[in-house]
Amino acid sequence: MKKKPDTSAAPLGAAAPSVRVIKKYPNRRLYDTTTSSYITLSEIKRLVMESQKFGVKDAKTGEDLTRAILLQIILEEESAGAPMFTEAVLSQIIRFYGHAMQGFMGAYLENNVHSLMAMQTKMGDQSKNIVTQMQEQMKKQTETMLGAFGIKS
Repeated sequence: MKKKPDTSAAPLGAAAPSVRVIKKYPNRRLYDTTTSSYITLSEIKRLVMESQKFGVKDAKTGEDLTRAILLQIILEEESAGAPMFTEAVLSQIIRFYGHAMQGFMGAYLENNVHSLMAMQTKMGDQSKNIVTQMQEQMKKQTETMLGAFGIKS
């Protein structure tokens, strides 16, 4: 019996032109249909970092593989040096699978990550405002100092 493609996620392809389609072939190669070239997991990570919308689908079956590829990137990042998750945290996450709280835990983590991102954005905006205020203050002080010497800017 042929497996039907997963259509529950955001549509991939012509119906959603803003979503970049990456095809995964049986030889484990990833093909970017937008650039018509093969890409690596590092390049998919770059798409994530740039907040570009994309989806990965199995070239043969059409199955959505986006989550699997994202998990693979996380695994590589966790193995590469300074992991984000401790063994204790990973163990706790695993314990939630099959538990009545599994659905709640996913939503809880997602909401907290969104809150953290919002705080980071707000802090970035505030630091930009502080820099702008400092520049304005320095400009006024310079004008005042130059004015004391009879020099106009």
